[in-house]
Amino acid sequence: MPQSLSRRSLLTALTGAAVLGPEAVRAANRDRHLSAADGFEVTHTSLAVPGLDPAHDGLVVAQLSDIHVGRNTPDGRVLGAVRAVNEAKPDLVVLTGDFVTTLRDPFEEVPRLLAGLVAPTFVVLGNHDHWTDPIRIRWDLEALGYTVLQNRHTVTRVRGAPLAVVGVDDSRSRHDDVARAFAGVPPGGSRLVLAHNPPTALQLPESAGLVCLSGHTHGGQVSVPGLTAGLFRRLGQPYVRGWYPVRGNHLYVNRGLGFGVGGPLMRVGSDPEVTFLTLKVA
Repeated sequence: MPQSLSRRSLLTALTGAAVLGPEAVRAANRDRHLSAADGFEVTHTSLAVPGLDPAHDGLVVAQLSDIHVGRNTPDGRVLGAVRAVNEAKPDLVVLTGDFVTTLRDPFEEVPRLLAGLVAPTFVVLGNHDHWTDPIRIRWDLEALGYTVLQNRHTVTRVRGAPLAVVGVDDSRSRHDDVARAFAGVPPGGSRLVLAHNPPTALQLPESAGLVCLSGHTHGGQVSVPGLTAGLFRRLGQPYVRGWYPVRGNHLYVNRGLGFGVGGPLMRVGSDPEVTFLTLKVA
């Protein structure tokens, strides 16, 4: 949550609310359904990306975020999300932080629940990861063969063309360094940015054909029409859920799979989410 935001006070204020109305989306087309058995919503979004390598037209990215392993997130939900991702056969998978919540959480469950993602998988850490044991989380995920990016980038070949994946570390815990993360990044072509905290998108190069994927907000967790988004904006978090145009780039905020600390353990109008993004040549 934003630095000035008390999760408990916000969720208490929003308890008993209804569904937040959809954001105005022009560049993103959504097709969504709720998987009742696994307890998450599958969201499909298409983004028209200027400068995208033609080889990547139709490239699919799967996103999972805010797992928060432990008693507040059913194991079956996480396992079901991993299964749904593998069944969809995306080109790559991204995990955008907050794998745990507190030092009392079962850290050993992180690699157990997230093991087996078939597509190349890229990771950034969240604020709760940094506030607990970021070294262990990084090692456990790297042991699965996943690439953890902390203020650095990597270039991988997908569909025969290079794709730069840039990982900006968490800004909520003040570990972000956008300049360092972008050092040496190709100036054009296909570039994907991972950043746990959505306002990081405000620091990215302007109108650079970037797609930034974030989490952190839980989509407001309890969404009240006309209230939730306004409260988040006043508290320094203007991006709550779904797609936003930010400084000429794309930002997508995943609602996450789990719960954090504080407040009621409920979601109203903000179901847990597995995201599939299809990138199109603009």
